[in-house]
Amino acid sequence: MLHINRENLKSSHQLIWFIIDFLMLGLLILNLAFIIWDSIYNFVAIQNLLKEHAPALQSAYHPIHERFIFYDLIFVAIFLTEFFVRWAYAIKASVYDRWYFYPFIHWYDLVGCIPVGSLRFLRILRVISIIYRLHQYQIIDITSTRIYRFLNFYYEAFMEELSDRIVLKVLSGVQEEVRRGSPLFDRIQKDILYPRRDMLSEWISSRVAEAAQEGYVPNRGALRNYLEGRVDQALKQNLELSRLKYLPVVGPTIQETLEDAVGDIVANVIHQILEDLASSSNHAFIEDIVNVFLPSPEQVAADETQNQALIDLIIEIIDAIKGQVRVKHWRAQLP
Repeated sequence: MLHINRENLKSSHQLIWFIIDFLMLGLLILNLAFIIWDSIYNFVAIQNLLKEHAPALQSAYHPIHERFIFYDLIFVAIFLTEFFVRWAYAIKASVYDRWYFYPFIHWYDLVGCIPVGSLRFLRILRVISIIYRLHQYQIIDITSTRIYRFLNFYYEAFMEELSDRIVLKVLSGVQEEVRRGSPLFDRIQKDILYPRRDMLSEWISSRVAEAAQEGYVPNRGALRNYLEGRVDQALKQNLELSRLKYLPVVGPTIQETLEDAVGDIVANVIHQILEDLASSSNHAFIEDIVNVFLPSPEQVAADETQNQALIDLIIEIIDAIKGQVRVKHWRAQLP
């Protein structure tokens, strides 16, 4: 059921235009119903059927049918009058940058007024535009209506089916390109990524240093205590080290010293690694990692096995994406 928000309607500064919208909406629906009925009546079989079963209705409407153009022109005159009034208001209020923009933007209002054949049915576009404008200003809420939910459901289902087919077609094409040894991936690596290795190294280096500074430095003490506790627990579970305590006199001392030394060494090593990562000295280390992932074009060409493994990996990833695309989410919303 379509509800009208009367509070928004009364508080709006365009109340008069919204009233005109409602009047025009009623006239458009009446006019379209008149056009549809006259189109149906135009069939001789319908006229004969009415003569047999409703002769009074047929005799009353037949003169109107013969003068259909005249009655339709009455509606057209009202629609054109409203159109030119709105155009004049748009010029006065400077709604558009140029005075002549209005008829081009609202072209469907003019085309629908042409009283010729199927062009009359373009007046449905005007109905849609009025309903959309009222909805946009929160005068009505079309999303709460059954017909909107019905149409929106099948529209979303159609768009999902259409987009899924397009995506699957594109992904299948990409797989074929990869299988045929498309130069695209070589071009991405050789012409885009490889020339920018230094820039990537600098960026990754700065990001790693920032992450280490924000994540490690404030929690340095807690991490050290955690590492020492874990190392101490691991050493106590070591069978060989536990035998040292059986040595006379010095056994327990040696065991305790080793546990403290190993825990301190591990904590210091981890501390030094993270300190290096948090400083600018991590660039050489990051550069070596980037060089592993982005080798020179000569190294890539020499390793055919690695290339084939990469191609297989890409194809499997695309297969997984295609499997997810094939899932029909709209079916889950069916009652």
